[in-house]
Amino acid sequence: MNPKVDFYFKKAGKWQDAILKMRTIALDSGLTEELKWGCPCYTLNGANVFLIHTFKAYCAYLFMKGALMKDAKKLLIQQTANVQSARQIRFTDLREVLDLETTLKAYIKEAIKIESAGLKVVLKKTTDYAVPPEFAARLKSQPQLKKAFESLTPGRQRAYLFFIGSAKQSATREARVEKCVPAILAGKGLDD
Repeated sequence: MNPKVDFYFKKAGKWQDAILKMRTIALDSGLTEELKWGCPCYTLNGANVFLIHTFKAYCAYLFMKGALMKDAKKLLIQQTANVQSARQIRFTDLREVLDLETTLKAYIKEAIKIESAGLKVVLKKTTDYAVPPEFAARLKSQPQLKKAFESLTPGRQRAYLFFIGSAKQSATREARVEKCVPAILAGKGLDD
């Protein structure tokens, strides 16, 4: 038990009973308990294996390399289409955690084996993502913008592609391109 993490389990909330049990299960794994991203994170030799986190509708274990897990019981959930590696097991009450305790321990052991073996999730390259047509046209017509965009880190490039491409209407995508151009030219990411 890491005292720096205790606050997470002591705060009153909808999921308190469930996450307390989840912590007990997590600590039984022999992993190191740390605080990362404001959540309890369980690590093996400094590498993140899984964490516990809460949302309005559920609490969850998030396995960092869940995409590599066998998921024999079909419990793992991909949060969004853009999440490549991590997978969640979600709970809406303590009873679900208790009912799955043996299975959860097996999933944690599998996650530890994956980390111990040094396995890596093969991530899509930025070039594998579709470039919204409005942005592609702008990159084609403005070589300095294209050069600036290509100079950004892959993560910053993906953030722009997701932000622009997530708009349903062409007019909104065009407005987002306009909004992003100055930041891209300045070498900044979407949230910089």
